[in-house]
Amino acid sequence: MRSSRPGSRVFTRGTPYNFEMIPGVILAAGRSTRMGRAKPLLPCGPDGESFVRRLARALCEGGVPHVLVVGRPEDHALRDEVAALPVPARFVENPGADAGQLSSVLAGLDAADVPGTRGLLVTPVDAPLVTAGTVAALLAAFASTGAPIVRAVYRGTHGHPVVFSRDVFDSLRRADPNVGAKAVLRAHEGAIRNVEVDDAGVVADVDTPDDYRALFGRGPGAGGE
Repeated sequence: MRSSRPGSRVFTRGTPYNFEMIPGVILAAGRSTRMGRAKPLLPCGPDGESFVRRLARALCEGGVPHVLVVGRPEDHALRDEVAALPVPARFVENPGADAGQLSSVLAGLDAADVPGTRGLLVTPVDAPLVTAGTVAALLAAFASTGAPIVRAVYRGTHGHPVVFSRDVFDSLRRADPNVGAKAVLRAHEGAIRNVEVDDAGVVADVDTPDDYRALFGRGPGAGGE
């Protein structure tokens, strides 16, 4: 897959990520205790793509050159799913996932923080219906404004994805794990560029079987982990 960004080149597995870019990070290292099944592998409706597959595809179609999926080292099913994705992607281990979501953000940041990385687009796997158009709008806003943080908003409600510029990488690394990335958002509240999008997927979190049923009209069913 070829990126149109300056300095980009064709991606091949195992190739260092050293071109100018804003990679996407999918946070998928949670235990899915409220769902009772591994959320990354749940289908988006009857016979639909898995959450992680659909989200990775939307990110790449929206302009992200490659995707980093952060998961637990022992999550072999997710690792296999990432290896089979039809878009440039790789699995990133987070052995400290129990420390909270910020640990996964930092695992993705550390994997992506190479020369040429200008920012990081971050989204949790439990918001699987984000559209490629939303991703494209966020990247365009980031490119045109130079804001330290660009955030998707739907009808006045903040959601995901969020783009963090390189300027706030150190702030993320210093953030209180008990507060997470929200601490960085609050510290830069006045400089955040909120991008209003016509995409309910940015606020459609799926944490429980009831959430899944409300979104897809049926329960998650059996199978998975």
